[in-house]
Amino acid sequence: MGEKKIKGRKRHVATDVLGNMLAVQVHTAQQADMMQGWDVCDRVAEKYESVEAFCGDQGYQGTTVEFVENLLGLRLDITDKPAQGFHVVPKRWIIERTFAWLGGFRRLAKDFEILTCSAENMIRIAMIKITVAKCV
Repeated sequence: MGEKKIKGRKRHVATDVLGNMLAVQVHTAQQADMMQGWDVCDRVAEKYESVEAFCGDQGYQGTTVEFVENLLGLRLDITDKPAQGFHVVPKRWIIERTFAWLGGFRRLAKDFEILTCSAENMIRIAMIKITVAKCV
């Protein structure tokens, strides 16, 4: 039920506290999160100067934390998973909710796209639809 339904791809999405997407990156699953997560943080920090800190899960420990702190001069807070059962972890539910919204789109429920840039664009299109629906 809670397992990853996308095989062969990893999605990195940066959102604000309301769940609005700031940046997205899709890459092959062979690459580690801590090696690719810094790219999304760099894009967000470059485009949105008001960002003061990032939150991430344990996959971003190491290289990404060092990059964000040393080169961007910002903070990356790593959240821990609860030991057992379901617990709402502050800030983490925001991105989980965004991924749940994206899972409601047929083209994003499974990996139909051949190119990673096509997958990124499908995420952008889905987020446009979600954002417009929130405004109406």
